[in-house]
Amino acid sequence: MKIGKRFNTLSKSDYFHYIDNYKKYTDFNTLGMYRSIRENEKLSLDDKIEVREYANTIFQKTFNFYQLKDPFTYFELTTLGMELTVADEAQIWDDIRAGQQKILSDKKLKHRNFGDYSKHNCGYKDCPYNRIMIKQGSRLAENHVWFASDKNDVAAKEKSDRIKKQRREKHKIIRDEFEY
Repeated sequence: MKIGKRFNTLSKSDYFHYIDNYKKYTDFNTLGMYRSIRENEKLSLDDKIEVREYANTIFQKTFNFYQLKDPFTYFELTTLGMELTVADEAQIWDDIRAGQQKILSDKKLKHRNFGDYSKHNCGYKDCPYNRIMIKQGSRLAENHVWFASDKNDVAAKEKSDRIKKQRREKHKIIRDEFEY
């Protein structure tokens, strides 16, 4: 069976019905459902919060994974109805980053190409590369998951080259000292 409607046009009772019977619908998409909660103009703020909380009772594990897959939707849904200061917002983003790192380490994932991080999104509407899948670490990768504990491969390579050069020049320095 198919829903046949856009999620962001549903009423509160429709959300509850589709969430309760999500296994019956082949086109049920949890990410689309969570995004639509944010975009739905028919729902009041209290209704949006109530639908989010009800959906989280069933899809909590999926919702927690969205902090890695789609952190902007996760942020907007977790802060629904909250008055945030700049410091509060920064703290929430730090918590999201810590959650991302925990998910990656728990699942033992070696790559970080998920959701928004796997597509080019520079912010320009006329960019020909927008929404194209990209390779992690390429020049087109504007957004990428990074943590303070990550190893800087470029700096490590530069240090390695510098040490090699010093080892080669050590013999020259010794030879030059003996010639004088």
